[in-house]
Amino acid sequence: MNRDDRHAHLARGPDGPDIPEPRPDPPTPPGEIPGREIDMPPDPYPEIPATTPPAELTPARPPEIPQPGPRRSRMRPADGVVLRPERRAHDAPATKEAPLLIFRQLFDATSSTYTYLVADGETREAVLIDPVFEQFRRDRTLVTELGLTLRWTIETHVHADHVTGAALLRRALGSRIAIAERSGAEGADRYLREDSRVTFGKRWLDVRETPGHTSGCLTLVLDDRSMAFTGDLLLIRGTGRTDFQQGDAAAMYRSVRSVIFSLPDDCLLYPGHDYRGLTVSSVGEERRCNPRLGGDIGENDFVKSMASLKLPHPKQMEVAVPANLKCGAAASASADLADPQWAPLKFHFAGFWQIDPQTLAELGERVQIVDVREPDEFDGPLGHIRGARLIPLGTLDSRKGDLDRERPVVVVCRSGARSAQAVVNLAGGMLRWRAEGAAVEGGRHD
Repeated sequence: MNRDDRHAHLARGPDGPDIPEPRPDPPTPPGEIPGREIDMPPDPYPEIPATTPPAELTPARPPEIPQPGPRRSRMRPADGVVLRPERRAHDAPATKEAPLLIFRQLFDATSSTYTYLVADGETREAVLIDPVFEQFRRDRTLVTELGLTLRWTIETHVHADHVTGAALLRRALGSRIAIAERSGAEGADRYLREDSRVTFGKRWLDVRETPGHTSGCLTLVLDDRSMAFTGDLLLIRGTGRTDFQQGDAAAMYRSVRSVIFSLPDDCLLYPGHDYRGLTVSSVGEERRCNPRLGGDIGENDFVKSMASLKLPHPKQMEVAVPANLKCGAAASASADLADPQWAPLKFHFAGFWQIDPQTLAELGERVQIVDVREPDEFDGPLGHIRGARLIPLGTLDSRKGDLDRERPVVVVCRSGARSAQAVVNLAGGMLRWRAEGAAVEGGRHD
């Protein structure tokens, strides 16, 4: 059942014709899948700002239960449109009983890998799909900032282009690792097969075995079939490769056509990678528009086209595959998870450490303070911190050799935006420093 059908059903009431006035929500029937709150990926259309807050979905019945009444027509995305998922259901509020869905799409620029955080907004339990080793602090910080409990990390397959961060997160947060039974990997807490279910709070992901890119590839389908995570099997207007790790082009064709394309047309598809800045597609779009296996393309044609690609192996393959066959445990064992000990710092989700003004004031000469504003700002109304060294941001890289290697460096600017490029940033910059009454030299004292 698509989202319009669900809306039509709610307008009719469960058993009767359309009614002119809304009535109170009925009790949740047995087996009903609650709605969710979901953060949409950034939208390229100007009328929908990128900062649009998460919206909530209306209660939804399980897709397999037929609904009475005529089927309403629905608009479909125009051919070639990839980044504009339909928002009809997302605009309606959920009932207070419905567990909300928290969703984040994260990106590692080095490997062009997408990581997905999915959580039950009521119980705050979460899963993380395809974490990247180098992004461990980012992912841990996001989970902490959102007040979530990470229950599972799930690998869609054994990756060849990056090392998983699953073992690091298990050490730091106590999460458990899940991967395909057919992956051949060791060290997981759970091995998944067809029809396995990974639960987080009152929500869950259904597991579909979709071999092709590797023999152990999985596609993860959200409980209401509104979104699916396809790993490296199906990309946006493309597919993963099939020339190593037991890849099989014929198996990939059948996995996509018989498993993924059997989901509802408006089911959103989130891939494991993208190299062109695309973020999300849908089953209907890929069935119509995917140039490798959409439309009327047959299996034999697909197999021949994949055999002709002749792609170079991923640069990290010799490191990544052995590490990922142990769920990243070897890399995790040698990693230092400790935070810096010279001060109580906070790691910001944007990727840098922060220190608050009071702590910095107490440290005194034990740290070096570098002010990266321009000279007129340094001597301007806000003044500057006593003992701070003026090195404008544009010259900081070339003058790092002037700094004492034995003392930590804290960088400050007006508001914290420019100095956020530093290793340790004064949170809030001089504006917060002055607001909290810390001492300055020069400047205007009101």
